[in-house]
Amino acid sequence: MVAIDSALAFWLVRPGQAELRAETLAPLALGQVEVGTLFSGISRGTESLVFRGEIPESEYERMRAPFQAGQFPGPVKYGYISVGRIEAADEAELLGQQVFCLYPHQDRYRVPAAAVHPLPEDLPAERAILAAQMETAINGLWDAQPRLGDRIAVVGGGVLGCLCAWLASRIPGCEVELVDINPHRAETAAALGLRFRGPAAARPDADLVIHASGTADGLTTALALAGVEANVLALSWFGSRAVPLPLGQAFHQRRLTLRSSQVGRLPLEQRARWDHRRRLQLALSLLTDPVLDVLISGEDGFANLPAVMAELASTPGDTLMHRIRYPRNDR
Repeated sequence: MVAIDSALAFWLVRPGQAELRAETLAPLALGQVEVGTLFSGISRGTESLVFRGEIPESEYERMRAPFQAGQFPGPVKYGYISVGRIEAADEAELLGQQVFCLYPHQDRYRVPAAAVHPLPEDLPAERAILAAQMETAINGLWDAQPRLGDRIAVVGGGVLGCLCAWLASRIPGCEVELVDINPHRAETAAALGLRFRGPAAARPDADLVIHASGTADGLTTALALAGVEANVLALSWFGSRAVPLPLGQAFHQRRLTLRSSQVGRLPLEQRARWDHRRRLQLALSLLTDPVLDVLISGEDGFANLPAVMAELASTPGDTLMHRIRYPRNDR
């Protein structure tokens, strides 16, 4: 396979307006690989905040994606879910490998070989777009520290919440409920082997609550479901939005702990032995179960991405993970 020097990339020109732009790739350097993209995924929560221009100026640097180009609020090339095939490399044995990379939406790119992660043989490229969310779920559970036999409530039935609940349900003795206001999430929960409840029917006095709804009401529900001296882990990020919380009422009497989790930083207990690469390899290995295909709710071609992103940022509906398909799949 011969290296190709041109690419087409998704750019947010300004909040609310995006387009595909042609780019010239820098020459393939020693130790780099060229990846032809097969699929990318839209991280709906974070990418919607980016699209709407809701990244606080104080977080511009901390929120940078690994291969981001440009600056917030725009023009910016942003994203971190890309699955492709190595089409050029120094080492012949790398050619043809399917890989995951934390790269923006672009049909072809060149990165250091260390930046790509080979897919397990039994993980199809179509499902590997869940890797970034699985990595966040792993980090969240490390922060949450669930214990054998815990009653766990996960508030928010999006991709991240479903993955957290699915992982937690595999801990012996744990009773896990997925809580969401959308009744359609009951079907997703059932496919994953999870118990589903609306907020009013959810079991109170949970030993651990994980919040992943992306809404202030969801975080209020999470606090309400927590038992005495329980931990409430906040996985959702609200960008520049202010979030009112009921920290009066029984919050102090029940001695609740509200803790944040963010995938960019490994928990202290893991740092001596784990790095980001090992964590992502674990995430890929956990995606080999076909049941997780239920979390991919739709697909569009790369050419439609500007319109798709605008729609998801304004009216996401029942969307979970939305997959973007690239033209080389049709060859």
